[in-house]
Amino acid sequence: LVQIFKKMKSKIVSLEKLAKISQDFKKQGKKIVHCHGCFDLLHPGHIKHFEAAKKMGDVLVVTITPDKFIAKGPGRPAFNQELRLESLAALESVDYVALNKWESSIKAIKLIKPDFYVRGSDYLKRPKEMATNFFKENEAVKKIGGQVKFTHEITFSSSSLINQYYSPLSSKAKNFIEKFKKKHSAKKIIEKIRQLSTLKVLVVGETIIDEYVYCRAVGKPEKAAVVSAKYLYKELFAGGSLAVANHIAGFTEDVALLTCLGEKEQKKELIERKLRPNVNPIFIKLKNSPTPIKRRYLEKFGNQKMFEVAFVNDSPLDKTVEAKIISWLKKNLKKFDIVLVADFGHGMLTPKVIKTLEQKAKFLAVNAQTNSLNFGFNPITKYQNPDYVSIDERELRICFADKFTNIKKLIRRLSKLINCSQINITLGDSGTLYWQKGKFYSAPIFSGEIVDTLGAGDAFFAITSLLAQQEVPPLLVPFVGNCVGALAVKILGNKKPIEAKSLFKFIEGLLK
Repeated sequence: LVQIFKKMKSKIVSLEKLAKISQDFKKQGKKIVHCHGCFDLLHPGHIKHFEAAKKMGDVLVVTITPDKFIAKGPGRPAFNQELRLESLAALESVDYVALNKWESSIKAIKLIKPDFYVRGSDYLKRPKEMATNFFKENEAVKKIGGQVKFTHEITFSSSSLINQYYSPLSSKAKNFIEKFKKKHSAKKIIEKIRQLSTLKVLVVGETIIDEYVYCRAVGKPEKAAVVSAKYLYKELFAGGSLAVANHIAGFTEDVALLTCLGEKEQKKELIERKLRPNVNPIFIKLKNSPTPIKRRYLEKFGNQKMFEVAFVNDSPLDKTVEAKIISWLKKNLKKFDIVLVADFGHGMLTPKVIKTLEQKAKFLAVNAQTNSLNFGFNPITKYQNPDYVSIDERELRICFADKFTNIKKLIRRLSKLINCSQINITLGDSGTLYWQKGKFYSAPIFSGEIVDTLGAGDAFFAITSLLAQQEVPPLLVPFVGNCVGALAVKILGNKKPIEAKSLFKFIEGLLK
């Protein structure tokens, strides 16, 4: 047993060592066969695939996708990368196994230079939108003089098996999915989302720079009732309306952003660097103000937030600045199919700016957020006639100073008050309740691991607004929104936006 264990461990090597091993075997005239994948749940289909692949050459090497790049559904991967490496190394047909460093195997192919790159026959049936990396991998194989081959063995779905036996979802979520997928397929949902790409979108709202300062708590000073912490490092993320625009830019080709920067400490270069290339920013300067920064101090272990400091001037907007915003909107609003208002309550969205948006926008989607700086002063009720609203339960209840009334009654009341027929209310771990034209539609959460909830509401608002504008089947709005939310809570703050490809994989994995 000891010898077997040692042999298994010796098969697990670094990617760099695997590249050298591969080249040494090639000099001996050996043919290298390369397989790649997640292999989250090793099953008979995988074993048959490896055995068939090994027969195509002399040495079979396998690379696996790292945990951080697997987005095939909640709780994925079900087995971490160390366990997946060991499981593969235990197979007799596998000679070497290594952990890939990237999302796709393109760079690994260039390092290993296999004679044959082998995939299962199921890849031949994949929709084009789900196989973008696969086509790029094929090109990489051809460039290094290799061949792409396929095995035609019995196949199983790891996602289906994991969903059935290892899913971290609640029984409520599982029951919802079983009923949902009888009427809605992943393929059709993805097609609906892909149709968003032609929309011309404008995002209006405040810029916020999210600054995460990582520390290590070292104890309490002897003479003060405070926690002492040692500074480690900091990261800056594009928050507020920047984050909303970045999320949308992963799904549409044409995104404009109208926002304000401080006359002092603009952070313009940082912002332009953080925005995606297809976001066209229109910056208007705020007089005697900094660009809003929210600095959060975190204990590095577990990324626990300790406290927050905000650098914001939320006094009434200068009249000349307000006039510039309104002038730009009047000249340009007609160009856009949909306008998203990301209102963080820091002064940019004045009554006159709101009135212009309500009068001129073709489709107006609004998120009026409650936070520690604007508590009680930024209700959604300051808007009239929006086409779509997305807020959370707390923000809804604050509007009416009502803590206990049934949530559906409050949504109906809000709908009449602001004349809005599409309202999404996120309910935390209870899911989402969506009101559309007099009917309610609900979806549970699909979250597994939660890293940070900050920014998840912005991601939800961004993508569901586009779906609401397209008038997709109503239940798709909370369903897709909660899929987006499940991906967003795995990201620290607004470190990176939601990718369409990741969302497609998540939906496909969830509905298998």
